[in-house]
Amino acid sequence: MTPNHCVPTLRFMALDWTQCEAVESIPGKLGGAWVFRGTRIPVSVVFENIDDGLTISEIVALYEGLTLENVHAVLDFACRSLETPTPAR
Repeated sequence: MTPNHCVPTLRFMALDWTQCEAVESIPGKLGGAWVFRGTRIPVSVVFENIDDGLTISEIVALYEGLTLENVHAVLDFACRSLETPTPAR
Protein backbone atom coordinates (compact mmCIF):
# COMPACT_ATOMS: atom_id res chain seq x y z
CA MET A 1 0.00 0.00 0.00
CA THR A 2 1.19 3.49 -0.77
CA PRO A 3 2.36 5.60 2.15
CA ASN A 4 0.08 8.60 2.65
CA HIS A 5 3.03 10.82 3.51
CA CYS A 6 4.06 10.88 -0.16
CA VAL A 7 0.87 12.48 -1.44
CA PRO A 8 1.21 16.07 -0.10
CA THR A 9 4.77 16.33 -1.39
CA LEU A 10 3.73 15.37 -4.93
CA ARG A 11 1.82 18.59 -5.40
CA PHE A 12 5.14 20.43 -5.60
CA MET A 13 6.98 18.08 -7.96
CA ALA A 14 6.95 17.44 -11.67
CA LEU A 15 7.32 13.71 -12.25
CA ASP A 16 8.54 11.94 -15.38
CA TRP A 17 5.30 10.10 -16.11
CA THR A 18 6.82 8.53 -19.24
CA GLN A 19 8.28 5.93 -16.89
CA CYS A 20 4.88 4.84 -15.51
CA GLU A 21 3.15 2.18 -17.62
CA ALA A 22 -0.27 2.88 -16.09
CA VAL A 23 -0.57 6.28 -17.77
CA GLU A 24 -0.33 7.88 -21.20
CA SER A 25 -0.28 11.32 -22.77
CA ILE A 26 -1.72 11.67 -26.25
CA PRO A 27 -1.81 15.02 -28.03
CA GLY A 28 -5.45 15.96 -28.62
CA LYS A 29 -6.69 13.77 -25.77
CA LEU A 30 -7.49 16.15 -22.91
CA GLY A 31 -4.88 18.54 -24.24
CA GLY A 32 -2.10 16.01 -23.81
CA ALA A 33 -2.65 15.71 -20.05
CA TRP A 34 -1.42 12.53 -18.40
CA VAL A 35 -4.37 10.15 -18.15
CA PHE A 36 -4.83 6.58 -17.03
CA ARG A 37 -4.02 4.35 -20.02
CA GLY A 38 -7.09 3.63 -22.13
CA THR A 39 -9.23 6.25 -20.37
CA ARG A 40 -9.87 9.98 -20.36
CA ILE A 41 -9.32 10.14 -16.59
CA PRO A 42 -6.53 12.57 -15.69
CA VAL A 43 -3.93 11.30 -13.24
CA SER A 44 -4.37 14.55 -11.33
CA VAL A 45 -7.88 13.56 -10.15
CA VAL A 46 -6.35 10.95 -7.86
CA PHE A 47 -4.14 13.47 -6.09
CA GLU A 48 -6.87 16.12 -5.95
CA ASN A 49 -9.36 13.68 -4.43
CA ILE A 50 -6.86 12.31 -1.91
CA ASP A 51 -6.11 15.90 -0.94
CA ASP A 52 -9.86 16.38 -0.43
CA GLY A 53 -9.92 13.41 1.97
CA LEU A 54 -11.30 10.61 -0.22
CA THR A 55 -9.98 7.07 0.05
CA ILE A 56 -8.59 5.23 -2.95
CA SER A 57 -11.68 3.00 -3.00
CA GLU A 58 -13.96 6.05 -3.05
CA ILE A 59 -11.99 7.55 -5.92
CA VAL A 60 -12.19 4.34 -7.96
CA ALA A 61 -15.95 4.25 -7.37
CA LEU A 62 -16.29 7.81 -8.74
CA TYR A 63 -14.61 7.15 -12.11
CA GLU A 64 -15.82 4.43 -14.46
CA GLY A 65 -12.85 2.61 -15.93
CA LEU A 66 -10.47 3.46 -13.08
CA THR A 67 -9.09 0.43 -11.24
CA LEU A 68 -7.45 -0.02 -7.86
CA GLU A 69 -4.45 -1.53 -9.63
CA ASN A 70 -3.95 1.55 -11.81
CA VAL A 71 -4.32 3.95 -8.90
CA HIS A 72 -1.84 1.94 -6.83
CA ALA A 73 0.58 1.83 -9.78
CA VAL A 74 0.48 5.64 -10.08
CA LEU A 75 0.85 6.24 -6.35
CA ASP A 76 3.65 3.69 -6.05
CA PHE A 77 5.44 5.25 -9.03
CA ALA A 78 5.09 8.71 -7.52
CA CYS A 79 6.46 7.60 -4.14
CA ARG A 80 9.39 5.78 -5.77
CA SER A 81 10.10 8.93 -7.78
CA LEU A 82 10.28 10.94 -4.57
CA GLU A 83 12.79 8.49 -3.14
CA THR A 84 15.09 8.71 -6.19
CA PRO A 85 17.79 11.31 -5.69
CA THR A 86 17.91 14.02 -8.32
CA PRO A 87 21.27 14.93 -9.88
CA ALA A 88 23.01 17.99 -8.51
CA ARG A 89 22.79 21.10 -10.70
